[in-house]
Amino acid sequence: MQVYRRLTAIKAISFDLDDTLYNNLPVMLAIEPKMQRYFADKFAALLPQLSATFDRHFWAPYRHQALQVHHNIGHDVAQLRFETYRLGFLAHNINAEQAVIEARAGLAHFVTLRSDFRVPAQSHHVLLTLQKKFPLVAISNGNVDTSVLGLEHYFDHIYHAGFQHSANTKSAQLFKQKPANDMFNLAAKALSINPKQLLHVGDCGLADVYGALSAGCQTAWLPKYGVGKSLRQMPHIELADIEELLAFM
Repeated sequence: MQVYRRLTAIKAISFDLDDTLYNNLPVMLAIEPKMQRYFADKFAALLPQLSATFDRHFWAPYRHQALQVHHNIGHDVAQLRFETYRLGFLAHNINAEQAVIEARAGLAHFVTLRSDFRVPAQSHHVLLTLQKKFPLVAISNGNVDTSVLGLEHYFDHIYHAGFQHSANTKSAQLFKQKPANDMFNLAAKALSINPKQLLHVGDCGLADVYGALSAGCQTAWLPKYGVGKSLRQMPHIELADIEELLAFM
């Protein structure tokens, strides 16, 4: 553990999910060809005359269209993926109702694949141990299913960026992606603590370290998997391994 700033009293710990509690890159790389085959089968049934490779280049113009048309949709990776698929089906003369059905099915298939892996036993051990002393929170820009991964029960609160729909109102609240303060502020408010009493653990120098510092939180940078953006500001501590957090027990 490298210490760059003096830590003050910690009353809760929040965690990024992807590339912090597990290595997400191999999961995402494996999904790409599976989704290509999924859509090849779909379009073969709907439009057998269409010949295409249904990779990210195929979907890119529809993703761009979705970002242009729908304000703030970039903060909601699930809604953006759904809308990308929907627009892609519409562009190939699939009727509006069927396009919605196929887009929902495509998104559901992606989320299933997205959550089809095992979290390292080490991460389970650390979370299980830490939750005996601290309230734990998950703060993620992604859409992995924590219940499928067996992580949900460790966390007092789980926040995913995007539009959150309430059963009591027709409006949707937007939680902006990190490095925006939204989810850090929500966590501190839900736990009835000051943001400076929250230690946020994450791999990305921008989303996690810069974002948490901007929200007034303390930060632990865990660049173990080497995929996060570089640092803009120094974290409070740098971790070589997640088990180093057990020093706080």
